[in-house]
Amino acid sequence: MADLIEGRWQDEGISSPMEDMTSDSSRKYLNETFARLHPRDRLAFLARNVSGPVVFTTSFGLEDQALTHLIADAGIDCRFATLDTGRLFAETHAVWAETEQRYGIRVEAFHPRSGALDALVHQQGINGFYHSTEARHACCAVRKVEPLGRALNGAAVWLTGLRADQSGNRQGFEFVSLDAGRDLLKVNPLLDWSRDQVAELVRDAEVPYNALHDKGFLSIGCAPCTRAVAPGEPERAGRWWWEQDQTRECGLHVTPDGRLVRVEKAA
Repeated sequence: MADLIEGRWQDEGISSPMEDMTSDSSRKYLNETFARLHPRDRLAFLARNVSGPVVFTTSFGLEDQALTHLIADAGIDCRFATLDTGRLFAETHAVWAETEQRYGIRVEAFHPRSGALDALVHQQGINGFYHSTEARHACCAVRKVEPLGRALNGAAVWLTGLRADQSGNRQGFEFVSLDAGRDLLKVNPLLDWSRDQVAELVRDAEVPYNALHDKGFLSIGCAPCTRAVAPGEPERAGRWWWEQDQTRECGLHVTPDGRLVRVEKAA
């Protein structure tokens, strides 16, 4: 679990007494502070005040590329990780390589465990996830959720590129929440940014981005589970589009019982 550095908040000369990071008041203070800062400054504030290993899980989408740039620009000490499911687009691997070269980083890959993947394919076939929501969840569990657990092993802070306006499901998220199941802080520095703001940063800073974005792919995951979206469609309409449930998620941001991870507002 993350701890406060030297037991006090450091915010341009303003400090507040140490609180346990699991307390509502500590997270409330972090969220209130983040609300008035630029994402780059949110990262810097986090680095000044919270100790412990920081892991950023990237899927090389537009938001994650912007956040990679901000992390590098702010000089944040963190480990970069990605979930290489075995079904990614070639364009995703291309921007992965370009990103490592541009920022002089290494993005650690976490793959599905071979035994679990062999059993999954034997049971449901190579594309069995199309047959039912339960089969798709099983595929995501093997290819993404279990590897995520290994990627975050030992982390105190988990950085993500989530934005609140990506879908109605994510509007209940906060900048900083406690992931009790993984015993870490989950931090979303771009939460209140629009896609246009992210795209502007990527354009102005000449950040490498996935070529599929220019072909109508707004949210990019595994190749069999992602399509381009039509004008006016929601941003994540191209993910698991054959399912009728509008709360579609892969399991990375839901609880073990399948509920969306929403945080309780501090009193």
